[in-house]
Amino acid sequence: MIQRTPTSIEARLSDDDNRSWQQLLSDSITSPWELLSRLDLPADQWLAGAEAGHQLFQLRVPEPFLARMEKGNPADPLLRQVLPLHAETVAARGFVTDPLQEDGAIQTTGLIRKYRSRALLMVTGQCAINCRYCFRRHFPYDEQRLSPADRQQVLDTLAASPEINEVIFSGGDPLAVNDQLLSQWASAISSIPHIRRIRIHTRLPVVIPQRVCDALLKWISNTPVQVVMVLHINHPEEIDQPTRRAMGYLRAAGVTLLNQSVILKGVNDDAGVLESLSEALFDAGIMPYYLHAFDPVAGAQHFDVTDEEARLLVKDLLARLPGFLVPRLVREIPGKPAKTPIDLFVDGR
Repeated sequence: MIQRTPTSIEARLSDDDNRSWQQLLSDSITSPWELLSRLDLPADQWLAGAEAGHQLFQLRVPEPFLARMEKGNPADPLLRQVLPLHAETVAARGFVTDPLQEDGAIQTTGLIRKYRSRALLMVTGQCAINCRYCFRRHFPYDEQRLSPADRQQVLDTLAASPEINEVIFSGGDPLAVNDQLLSQWASAISSIPHIRRIRIHTRLPVVIPQRVCDALLKWISNTPVQVVMVLHINHPEEIDQPTRRAMGYLRAAGVTLLNQSVILKGVNDDAGVLESLSEALFDAGIMPYYLHAFDPVAGAQHFDVTDEEARLLVKDLLARLPGFLVPRLVREIPGKPAKTPIDLFVDGR
């Protein structure tokens, strides 16, 4: 039995915003014009491209994330992750709608099985923020929506697969659904004898820190197996005081916190930025875990960084940081039994 802090932990909302996480999620900006207006960016320069990209993949930005962006700066690294551009409408050779070939890895509705000991549960298709580089921006979420019968089928499949010891809550963003449903999933999955861990892949506690509320902490604290949360943070400016406070609540509830980033041109393709990110993560109680090579998803080719550039960045990081703060540079290759590390030393360099 995992020993956790008692469930009396109370998460306090930010002093300057008493809206619930549900209200903040509902109030997210979904209009390119509103986003540009709020950031004092000229519509005559940016609106046409933003509207074109928005038609292919809807804009969605929560207020707490918007508040961390610099007004008047179109190169702001947080804005670049969410601002639709005309470049998204341009087809590029080798960039496809399903770069990880997940469509062929669906074992049953809502359950993706790519690795022997782990299974990925598509809890929801909803996200709190629509990142323009998302490798699932074309994923057929409607086809994987879980009915009550599908949920039971998922549990039956997991119970009949003793080699699976870890279930990953994913989506979309699994924390975009209510805590009652998440608690039910956690309880049912934890009751399967061979399940040792539940892993939650989420961006929500970063873009809306108020998501780390009492109800979330309660079911996590009451979950009898280890809970690991893998956050998605690409730039140190994403980590503000409310985010650090939310991470403290999660750690107190017994959650192991890891981070995975994607290397993105114009966002974090700089050794100094990545160094600052690792330091900021560790200060917030989060361990750097993976630095993902860019997945060639259609509509996002303007973020691409070559593997050689990525190798040189991580080689620089090794000289700047202690080893435990250097994330592992990996690429997900369809059909491989695990993430593939990208060798840092090519031709003796």
